[in-house]
Amino acid sequence: MTIDISITDSFDGGNIKFISHSEVIPSSTTPRTAECTVTLQIKPDVYTESEQTSHMQFFAFRSFISGLERSDVDSIIIKYEIKNAKDVSFSYAWPGTTICYTTKSMEACDDDDWKRNLSTDYVGGKLVWSHTHAANGPVLFAYYPLYTYNRHMKLIADCSSKLSRDSSLAKYNPTVESLGQTTEGREMECVSIGNGKSIAWIIHRQHPGETMAEFYAEGLLHRLFGLGTANQRLDEVTERMLTQYRLYVVPCMCPDGSVRGHIRTNGVGANLNREWATVDSSYEAPTLARSPEAYRVLNKMDETGCDFFLDVHGDESIPYVFFNGPVLTPVWGDRMMNLHGYFVSCYQRANSDVQKEYGYLPPESEEATVKTLNKASKQVSNRFDCLGLTLEMPYKDCATNPDPEYGFSPRRAKQLGMNLVEALNDVSPYLRAEGNFWSAFANDDRFVVPKEP
Repeated sequence: MTIDISITDSFDGGNIKFISHSEVIPSSTTPRTAECTVTLQIKPDVYTESEQTSHMQFFAFRSFISGLERSDVDSIIIKYEIKNAKDVSFSYAWPGTTICYTTKSMEACDDDDWKRNLSTDYVGGKLVWSHTHAANGPVLFAYYPLYTYNRHMKLIADCSSKLSRDSSLAKYNPTVESLGQTTEGREMECVSIGNGKSIAWIIHRQHPGETMAEFYAEGLLHRLFGLGTANQRLDEVTERMLTQYRLYVVPCMCPDGSVRGHIRTNGVGANLNREWATVDSSYEAPTLARSPEAYRVLNKMDETGCDFFLDVHGDESIPYVFFNGPVLTPVWGDRMMNLHGYFVSCYQRANSDVQKEYGYLPPESEEATVKTLNKASKQVSNRFDCLGLTLEMPYKDCATNPDPEYGFSPRRAKQLGMNLVEALNDVSPYLRAEGNFWSAFANDDRFVVPKEP
């Protein structure tokens, strides 16, 4: 047959290695249809010294079909096989995964065109799925929809341009600044806004393959700057929140890894969420040479102080939106426990994807938590005696509100980012409150010890 199949990852965020494809043959079951198998491998991140491994899990590639119009068939069914799926960092997460695909571009207007391939299966150590290509042209496949560096730069530019053309924002002192550069020369942008006394830091995408985190950042920043609304103005709840806080938002902590298509590390192999403190005398962190991203943000945070911190991530295995806090770290106690519980309850009232029941199991002992103080939320909580949390969103469909066709989509991640405003607004009076302020909380607002799904 004259059908040609071309596989590439030579684009921003791409990651795949083409191995081979079988002969294109007529289908034995479907008339006027051809079939073949394409074999692929995920490329590993740069070696991570602190964990002594080369992480891999994220993938994204473009499959281009040519020659259908010259063939005797109307379509071709391609079975895609990722042969090294068993060797990735979190192979236990593959069952229940549905990979994402689109025939459109990677622009914001095409977010809703990313759908889930429901034939995805993990079998014999391989991740496999089939797709029917019914026309010449490209189809993009990815572990989760891509958030490109060009889109990141547009987000920063949109916020920056709003400063000069919207005088109503001036009272909130909006600023877009660079905290420094990565090892590959990309800017570490920080967007700040608000004239309140409480200082909130929200950082995203320390792990670059967790692209849902930057969709979240986009939703949050659009609301904080009145972008994408009919009148381009702030809503009442946002304005009230901005009188209580000064927010510092880092939309992408790991731009180098994002462009490279990494799952966990920056351009020189640092897992940034293990670079916030030295917990082992043989491994200093953070450093300008290896982890300037964490180094610069932490330095800026030391200048501003911090009353609330949120580190936004994605989780490969657990099909829920959930939070992980500083449980059993030195700062943990009644105050922190009740702030954690109340904040999550406030968020849950604003967005039904949020839940408390499922998440990471608590640590086994206080001694064990000392080794986790190199993680952002643990370090910041203890450094500033503030509520510091990690937010995890699912790669899979979200079990609280299942949607097999789209799963936990970019639109839902953006909406979750928007709804942080309500949760921050509600928790504000208690962040630095004294005494047993939690005695007024309802039973539903209490901290819940999470369990595994």
